[in-house]
Amino acid sequence: MAPAPSCGGGHGKNGAVKLLITGAAGFVGSRMAEELKARRGDIELCGVDNLSRRGSETNLPLLARLGCQVFHGDVRNDEDLAELPRVDWVIDCAANPSVLAGVSGGTRPLVSHNLGGTLNLLEKCRRDGAGLILLSSSRVYSIDALGSLPLDEDGPRLRLRPGAALPAGMSPAGVTERFSTAAPISLYGATKLASEIMALEYGATFGFPVWIDRCGVIAGPGQFGKIDQGIFSFWIYQWLRGRPLSYIGYGGRGQQVRDLLAPGDLAELLDRQLRAGARKAPRVVNAGGGNARAMSLRELSDWCRQALGTEHPIGSVPETRPFDIPYYVTDNALAQETWGWQPVEPRDETLERILRWARQNPAALEIFAP
Repeated sequence: MAPAPSCGGGHGKNGAVKLLITGAAGFVGSRMAEELKARRGDIELCGVDNLSRRGSETNLPLLARLGCQVFHGDVRNDEDLAELPRVDWVIDCAANPSVLAGVSGGTRPLVSHNLGGTLNLLEKCRRDGAGLILLSSSRVYSIDALGSLPLDEDGPRLRLRPGAALPAGMSPAGVTERFSTAAPISLYGATKLASEIMALEYGATFGFPVWIDRCGVIAGPGQFGKIDQGIFSFWIYQWLRGRPLSYIGYGGRGQQVRDLLAPGDLAELLDRQLRAGARKAPRVVNAGGGNARAMSLRELSDWCRQALGTEHPIGSVPETRPFDIPYYVTDNALAQETWGWQPVEPRDETLERILRWARQNPAALEIFAP
C-alpha cells in the first residue's frame, strides 16, 4: 500500500489541514467527507477502508470526486496504518456497529476491530502529532438504567413520566453525559467505552487533542439500510420494498423511542471541533437529535403510511431482547454550551430525504439488501 502524494509530507498545500477518515467508504465516513469538504476549502482528505461491508464500494466514486484518495487497509493492522501519509487529524468512523456483535461466534473480531483499531489509530496520532475525533456511541450508557426509566404509555409512544424523579444524568431533555455507564452496556458498548478511555489517556499522556462524540442514531440518504445502522432507514426501505417488519419487545406495540441525527448536523459539530484544536473544553459530549427529532416505531410507521400511501403488515413479538432499551433521547446541552452546536435539520426532512433517495436508487437497495 503506497502512500498518496496528495496527502503526504505532514502539511497540506497552502497550509491546508490534512484529515484521515477511517471507515471512509462507509455511510458515516463518506458523508463526513462530503459535508466537511462542502464547509471548508482548506482541507485535504484521505481515507482508509477495508471495503468488507457490502455496498461500501458504491461510495468510492463520491470520495474520488471529493479528491479523497482511499487506501485499502484495515485499522486492525498497524502495518496498514504505518504506511499511510502523515496527517493533522484523524476522524474515526470505523467500527462494527452492531449491538449484537460478539454474542455468537466469539468476541475477538469485535474487540480487535473496535478497540484494537482505536489503539492502532492512537499510535498513529502519537507518531504524527495528530488530533483525534472519535465517533463513539450512545450504547455506552447502562442498559439496566435506561430500562428502569419512569415511562408512561402515551398513545403511540413512551414518554418520561411527568413529575417523576429522574436518575442521575437524566433530564427532561434526555440522556446527559453524566448518565450511568455501568454494565451491562453490551459487548459493543464496552468496546466503545474502552476506546473512549484509551483515547483520553493517550491525549493526556502524549499531548494531542482528543474529542469524543457519543452519537445517537445517525440517519440519512444513502444509508445501507442495515438494522445495525439504525432503525430509521431500515424501516423506510423495508416498507418501500414490501419486506417484513415487526415490533419487537415491550409488548410488541412499537412504542419504544429513539432520536435521529442527520449527517450534516454531525459534520457541523466535527468542523467546530477541528477548528478548536487543543482548546480546553469537555472532551466528551453527546450528539443526537433530541426531543424534536425523536419518534417511536409506531410513529415511524404512521409516517411511512402517509408518505408512501400504502399499508404494510407489521408483526408483533412481545418478548424483550436482552440488549433492547425502551427509550433513548439525547440531551445536547453540553455540546451546545461547549461548541454552540445543536442539530437544525428537521426530523421529517431527514426522513423525506431518505425516502427520496431510496426511490431514486432502487438498484442500490438490492445491493444493500440482507
